[in-house]
Amino acid sequence: MASEMEDIQSYNSSSSSIADLEDHQQPQQYMPSESNELNSNPLKLSRTETVKSLQDMGMTSEAPIPGVNAPQTSRVQIFPEEYTMETPTGLVPVATLQSLGRSSLAVTRTRTRQMDRQSQTNASISGSNSESDEYQKETEKSGSSGEENDLDPDIEFVTFVTNDPDNPHNWPLWLRWVYTVILSILVICVAYGSACITGGLGLVSEKFHVGSEVAILSVSLMVLGFSFGPLLWSPVSDLFGRRVAYFVSMGLYVIFNIPCAVSKNVQTLMICRFFCGVWSSSGLCLVGGSIADMFPSETRGRAIAFFAYAPYCGPVFGPLVNGFISVSTGRMDLIFWVNMAFAGVMWLVVALIPETFAPVILKRRAAKLRKETGNPKIMTEQEAQGISVKELMKSCCVRPLYFAVTEPVLVLVCFYVCLIYALLYAFFFAFPVIFGELYGYRDNLVGLMFIPILIGASMALATTFYCENKYLAITKRRKPTPEDRLLGAMIGAPFAAIALWMLGATAERHVIWVGPASSGLAFGFGMVLIYYSLNNYIIDCYAQFASSALATKVFLRSAGGAAFPLFTNQMYHNLGLHWASWLLAFISTAMVAIPFAFYYYGKTLRGKLSKKDYSLDALEE
Repeated sequence: MASEMEDIQSYNSSSSSIADLEDHQQPQQYMPSESNELNSNPLKLSRTETVKSLQDMGMTSEAPIPGVNAPQTSRVQIFPEEYTMETPTGLVPVATLQSLGRSSLAVTRTRTRQMDRQSQTNASISGSNSESDEYQKETEKSGSSGEENDLDPDIEFVTFVTNDPDNPHNWPLWLRWVYTVILSILVICVAYGSACITGGLGLVSEKFHVGSEVAILSVSLMVLGFSFGPLLWSPVSDLFGRRVAYFVSMGLYVIFNIPCAVSKNVQTLMICRFFCGVWSSSGLCLVGGSIADMFPSETRGRAIAFFAYAPYCGPVFGPLVNGFISVSTGRMDLIFWVNMAFAGVMWLVVALIPETFAPVILKRRAAKLRKETGNPKIMTEQEAQGISVKELMKSCCVRPLYFAVTEPVLVLVCFYVCLIYALLYAFFFAFPVIFGELYGYRDNLVGLMFIPILIGASMALATTFYCENKYLAITKRRKPTPEDRLLGAMIGAPFAAIALWMLGATAERHVIWVGPASSGLAFGFGMVLIYYSLNNYIIDCYAQFASSALATKVFLRSAGGAAFPLFTNQMYHNLGLHWASWLLAFISTAMVAIPFAFYYYGKTLRGKLSKKDYSLDALEE
């Protein structure tokens, strides 16, 4: 029996001896189930956490709200700390959590029996649809038969161990920043692809004998694909991890650039451009989550600033690079081959980044421990609850749309983000009118006029560090509120409006080109600060459902970015160069009030306009 009583925690690199741990927890002996008796493979002993050890680590009877790196679910979670906490043993029994005061009706004994059967047949435990459906049916059956619907106390939840090298928060700081830069370049790559054809719209019209409006549609359709892609890649990420989502989606994106390059008719080009947007959208909707996986909330702001910088700078490289390709070669296909090469390189580079999503990392560890011990009751809370496709669809698809029609605060903030994003794409079609028709520049020189936007955006990126320092100073003095995140938007909002006033005022033939081009400097500075600030504000305001709120933002932002290019040309031709820019300036000026209004009256407005307060403050009151 001595060999059967050995510690199975071979994966724990902690150097603490058994004697050192005995003061904190007593070993628990698992009784072999009927199936294990038949297989003559009795379960072994595993050291687990106790109430005292958990209390020593700061756990209380009240479960905190799940973090942004927790799986999306609407069910009650009794152990949301599982994905961030490190424990000496790496196992936390449900019985211990119940003794601590945690309880829920979300996890049933039915699920445990299902895991037991899978263990007997050596089936792969991956949260498949059929598994989830079986769980739902058995849960309904057990409920109708009057079976007790409570937590199985024999379940043990897996956590990271102390100083766990698999925990992304423990990776070396320099390595996490390398991954952050790579992921930000991935965002630039995807955003670049959406605007790559703007440097050669004339080539599209010439090759397929279509008007400029149809050529512009090749940009709008890819941006529209950004709206629908997250509905696919968010569930994939939750089920299989971010790395799988990136690898599959970017691989499809690379492939779909081929028919864009060799298309024989405009219909093929348009359809493939839309699917390019759907496939590549993982680079927009998941990168923020990947960065959040690697950095704790206290130091996440600076890393997120790079993510805020990337989607607004990426499109600027489109006309800048491909204007020269268009003028020098006259080949539309070469624009897509270059885009494919860029996407292909990023596809391979991102594939080298290890998995960052804690639920998936721990799920794989739990599967390994089940195999080593023969104990089907070692699992993550996500596995214990079961993964319902219906629930995933509700979290990833239904709730973002629900927020879009029921949350005026979120809609108003998202509308501002949408406006700034749409104005960026409007610049892509306003500049060719101003510099192409007024100054007579060709696509290559028009592309150079976008450089000030990049300079302004880079200045904004440096300013975000100032904003983060101010926020950290607030956290040391008092408890921060979501409104404290609005400093960047208050700084940047006037600059976006000033840029459009400048653009309209300087769009004259006798004014040197530096005048209208310099408007991009102010716009680039303002747009990155606004996006960075409002992105953090949305997360803090909707902390309980941050992923769904951000999905709402992506949907509305991409829809606006897709719509604006379709009428920008007509607007500048019909209203004139001055009034077209000034019309947008009037709207931008009115929107300047939004961050200031929410900064001073945000909590009151959220209380009156929102159906429910989803912020951290609401949970702690």
